[in-house]
Amino acid sequence: MNWETFIEIKRLLADHPLFLLGLLLLLGYGVGKLAMRVRLPEITGFILAGLLVSPYTTGIVSYEINDLLHVLTEVAIGFLALTIGAEFSWKKLKRIGPDVAVITAITIVGTFLIVMFGCWGLNRLVPAVNIGHPYAILLAIIACATAPAIIVAEIHHMRAHGRFVDYLFGVVAMTDAITVAIFGLAFTVVVNMLGDVGSYSLIGQSVREIIMSVAVGGISAFPLIFILQRIPHRNELLIITIGYVFVMTGFALALHLSPLLTNMALGATLVQFPADRHRAFRALESFTPPIYALFFVIAGLEIDPRVFTNPATLTAGGGYILLRGLARYGTTWWGARIRGLSIPIRRNLGWCTFSQGGIALGFVLLIQTAPGLETLRATPGYVNLTVMVNIVLMSIFVNELISPILLRRGVTRGNEMES
Repeated sequence: MNWETFIEIKRLLADHPLFLLGLLLLLGYGVGKLAMRVRLPEITGFILAGLLVSPYTTGIVSYEINDLLHVLTEVAIGFLALTIGAEFSWKKLKRIGPDVAVITAITIVGTFLIVMFGCWGLNRLVPAVNIGHPYAILLAIIACATAPAIIVAEIHHMRAHGRFVDYLFGVVAMTDAITVAIFGLAFTVVVNMLGDVGSYSLIGQSVREIIMSVAVGGISAFPLIFILQRIPHRNELLIITIGYVFVMTGFALALHLSPLLTNMALGATLVQFPADRHRAFRALESFTPPIYALFFVIAGLEIDPRVFTNPATLTAGGGYILLRGLARYGTTWWGARIRGLSIPIRRNLGWCTFSQGGIALGFVLLIQTAPGLETLRATPGYVNLTVMVNIVLMSIFVNELISPILLRRGVTRGNEMES
């Protein structure tokens, strides 16, 4: 391929987004199948396919085109959140709710403390890392978040179900909801530690966003329930459900709410009603696979492997990934042991919580653009912030690739041994 042909392909991609989407979907399918041949999860192949054509590697997909694909990411998050919310049926909550609450609390508190103190120790052992106390707090709270997209998609691909999967979905959903809530507090503390004032309003904003997101999602379920009662045909049901998720995702974004929490509340409310309402979830099963595939290919487009070129970032990132992994597994195992869960669940639940992606990336974008850090950006301390952001990006890169492998291992062993 000569340079003129390469330029022509890039122009074609820019002028025809449908050509780009088709190419990404087919490329993701092909690399996903290759990944499965070498005993890797298909999702890892999707991510590698995106990395293969990203602006940071071959440059086949440019930065400008990548920005156009974000709407598809938002749509995928809406469907993923709806699926997670559907796991919160009252019947399940009565059975596993107390266990999930305890495991979640121990996981969040334990992961935060282990990663925070670990980063402080890493800074003393390797001064070149240059992670100050405020940045260690942010890194610790970001470590608590998981990426539900990988978990939901892989579980659906494996067609796994049972008590183990119920616990996994419950812990992931509750952990992410609480992490989003407390990030506002942690971020406010850090901004004020760094010398800015007037940022305490972020706590109130975070609380309002969470309450409004859940309220809007829960209330919006009732019109959909009313409509579903009057639709007998599956095809019509699919049209209405897809349109409703599109509307709710766009509505949440327009009101600056969390589309993740809004659609999660929508799914949790919808699933409380009689079994015929579950037809909406069954109808989506044939629609979501290509959406999920594109979601992970696009995630691969956004991964920047250049973070591995800085020795200090490489050292700090490696330490952070190890700390987070040990904390996630250890605290989940401990929480399950305290609640007296079976040995298979204790040993394997933690392996399924390593994923890191959208929520962590959202926190990074907030940190980079927050008005409260305007003064810091004009000072030498901004170097510390850049190192911290690169550490998180490196962690996302590694965990996006390895977490599907660990997830498949954990679900396979946990479910088989449990049954």
